Amino acid sequence: MAETGINPTAAALLGLLHEGPMTGGQLMGQAERRLGPFWSMTRSQVYRELPALAEMGYVRLGKPGPRSSQPYAITASGKRAFSRWLTDTPGRDAIRNPIALRVAFGEQHSEGQMSALVAGANEYHTAALASAREQAKEAKKAGDNFGASALEFAVAYHKAALSWLKTAPGA
Repeated sequence: MAETGINPTAAALLGLLHEGPMTGGQLMGQAERRLGPFWSMTRSQVYRELPALAEMGYVRLGKPGPRSSQPYAITASGKRAFSRWLTDTPGRDAIRNPIALRVAFGEQHSEGQMSALVAGANEYHTAALASAREQAKEAKKAGDNFGASALEFAVAYHKAALSWLKTAPGA
């Protein structure tokens, strides 16, 4: 956890709330759209962090909407906490690739299982690469150089994964 007392997921939510009040579902949608190609968040993480952020005074609850949806808005102290978080040292990457993990235990797979694993991973990374490229292109067109740069990371990641998969057993 950062010196600010917020973790990266909480910081991502505060960053998204700079755009305006949103419900948990809206935040999840924005996270998938804007951050999904390079940062994953689960619905349970979002709904766990929002009450904690409210308790810290970093977000405030709005009036309940349809189906008891609860909008959250960032507070001035939330904006300050997010600004402090931006200056914290980001720490080390946490590499958690489920395909590499399964390949590491490849001797326990049958030949067919490994081939199917690699084929499925190739399919996923090919589609994700095309999507990230398109999103980066759209971000550049919209003048969002920072968003485009982050999306270029996703492009490079999927290219690297595809390159690695060519050398994986069962390829």
